[in-house]
Amino acid sequence: MVDSESEGDAAADASRRDARERDRADPLADFRERFEIPDDYYMDGNSLGPISDAAEESLQRAVDQWRDQAIRGWTGSEPPWFWYGERLGEELAPLVGADPDEVVVGNSTTINIHTLVGTFVDAREPDEPRGVLVNDLDFPTDHYAIQSQLRQRGLDPDEHLHLVESRDGRTIETEDVIDAMDTHDVGIVFMPSVLYRSGQLFDIEAITEAAHERDILVGFDLAHSIGVVPHDLSEIGVDFAVWCSYKYLNAGPGAVAGLYVNERHFGESPALAGWWGHDKESQFELNLDFTPAGDAGAWQAGTIPVFSAAPLFGALELTHDAGIDVIREKSVDLTTYLIDLVDEHLAERGVSVGTPRDPTRRGGHVALEHPEAERISEALRDHEVVVDFRPPNVIRVAPAPLYVRYEDVYDVVEIVADIIDEKRYEKYEAAGDVT
Repeated sequence: MVDSESEGDAAADASRRDARERDRADPLADFRERFEIPDDYYMDGNSLGPISDAAEESLQRAVDQWRDQAIRGWTGSEPPWFWYGERLGEELAPLVGADPDEVVVGNSTTINIHTLVGTFVDAREPDEPRGVLVNDLDFPTDHYAIQSQLRQRGLDPDEHLHLVESRDGRTIETEDVIDAMDTHDVGIVFMPSVLYRSGQLFDIEAITEAAHERDILVGFDLAHSIGVVPHDLSEIGVDFAVWCSYKYLNAGPGAVAGLYVNERHFGESPALAGWWGHDKESQFELNLDFTPAGDAGAWQAGTIPVFSAAPLFGALELTHDAGIDVIREKSVDLTTYLIDLVDEHLAERGVSVGTPRDPTRRGGHVALEHPEAERISEALRDHEVVVDFRPPNVIRVAPAPLYVRYEDVYDVVEIVADIIDEKRYEKYEAAGDVT
């Protein structure tokens, strides 16, 4: 007869063998070698993805072009810096399900929220509702930008920015979003595709359909889904969208952002006009009257930041080589595996899952909830496990599919269990997270 400790060791060995078997069968396993992983277990790719060989090469290519060509690089490099925004838009279009001319790279996510929300508030007729519907679990910058745009138009945010409230502090119900469209003077709905704290994936199609039935425009912030969740923005009929490229796209800190505008809105006047959004054919005539580009390029503002854009070429090469559908499949498998391990090993230690268990309602990360989440997060970093903390009690764990293994997930759960059992978190102070 086997004693309990031996039984436990046997079960652990079987679990680890299972994880390794999953890794052997993983069609994306070889992509891990393309990345420089700075820690033993990097589970923070939903904040900043690590560098890949392809991203580093495309950045170095731009540096070399600057050295060798100087100003000639704007037109003589390959690809020409002058066309970076449009060329990267073509590369990104399949990931969001759009036509190439509906996507462009430029600005930052916050600036793109400013210009697109401002544009579509202006596009509403004087007798149409101009309020904007958001939710109370949004990432704060979305609200800051929208409030600013409303104030600039003489619209009091207290009256025209409407919040869909969460029922549980973690998620937003689709029916509550739709009900709010009828309750307030809503002209625009602006929602995230994935909630940054809990990882809830929104039903973009249902929200868009309901909005359009009410003659409401709809936009989405795809920051926590692009590169890990496929989208069909054009087919669904989404009016506009924004995103960053430093999370699952792995294009580097402060990498250039992107935007989508449905072609039916081409010709609208950008709220933040700038010379880089001018019609390219006449841009260097330097006329004082703004002639916007005839596609999504019109919503570019300032000159493309070449070194913040160049790594995206290489990063997208890896994403396309892997295939967004394959990435999504592995992402769902990894997060499901993580949730199952939490239920099996961490629930009895006070850890709960704050992310929807239905994979169709889940993005690429899992929110683990614990009263000591902040201090556990700090302890994890000292064990070479990089996660992040979000107040008041969430440890975000992002098993990014291109470089995280199933065995990594298994090990992280084991380390969390050990930290809790040994109370290793007690030597840390709760000081807040700035990641």
